[in-house]
Amino acid sequence: MPVYTRRQWLTAVGSVALLPHLSARAAEKEIRGAFIIMSTPYTTGNQVDFDALAYQVDFLDRCGIHGLVWPQNSSEQRYLSKEERLQGFNVLAQAAKNKRPALFLGVQGNDTNDMLEYARHAETLVPDGMIAIPPTEATTLAEFREYYAALCDVTTRPIFFQTSGGAPDVVPTVKFMVDMAKEFPNLAYVKEERDPVHTRMLALKPHRPDTIKAIFGAAFGRQWLYEMRLGMDGVMTGGAMYADIYAQLWELHVTNQHLELRELFGKLLLMLNLDHSIPGVRLYVLNKRGVFPTMVSRRAEYSFTTAQIAEMDYRLEALQPYFRA
Repeated sequence: MPVYTRRQWLTAVGSVALLPHLSARAAEKEIRGAFIIMSTPYTTGNQVDFDALAYQVDFLDRCGIHGLVWPQNSSEQRYLSKEERLQGFNVLAQAAKNKRPALFLGVQGNDTNDMLEYARHAETLVPDGMIAIPPTEATTLAEFREYYAALCDVTTRPIFFQTSGGAPDVVPTVKFMVDMAKEFPNLAYVKEERDPVHTRMLALKPHRPDTIKAIFGAAFGRQWLYEMRLGMDGVMTGGAMYADIYAQLWELHVTNQHLELRELFGKLLLMLNLDHSIPGVRLYVLNKRGVFPTMVSRRAEYSFTTAQIAEMDYRLEALQPYFRA
């Protein structure tokens, strides 16, 4: 008697029939637009503040964003324990119920076995999809293939392939990603952030929508205006502090309000460019907007001079008329 993987079995008999418990949300929601990588809040004692994490879901929903993603590098995921990540999954799955944004859980690990522990737990929570940074301990593309193939045996949900953050000497080529998407149809969503980013995006574009379903940019959306004009599908980035701005940029784009889009994008860049001069702007804005009760981070300790606060407030004032939450 032949032995089938879970993916092969689901393909053969139909995942809908076998898995009636699966949420219909992913099928109903377009995977396009502003997907926000959620920031991780901490208590004054440097513990993950799960209440604030759940509140962030409500805030982002009111901002009008299209997708929730956690935990990725912008979530300080490398500083989180396994237990914190798994508990965070539980909290977000509950908080995201009946919310408009799609929920994508980050299940990356150092290797395949590490990733599978997160993926199997995430699958029980019925998210809209998953995302996985490539394995950091791989040395070949064959190991990348093994890693993502194993993930596709755990879930039939949409999966984002992130092109950076894994083993530094292994490059996922455009051909590799297209071939993987042909073999594993749910691994058809790309978060492209490997140089040359736009060359790679344009090389992926002819394969959409038959093989590649969506191409997203990243990098805080600093190039998102250009990427929208190139016909890309969205941005996935750590921008919870400006979530309503990202949402409105996409709305202006899809309604062809090009002048308004350019004007608002310029105002956002004023804040994004300040990151280079004043580290910790992200936490200052999240705290000022009432999303985070503290400005604690495991990445570094941040404090601000009077002049720095004045500059942040001066630039932020230009965005305040666009705030929704």
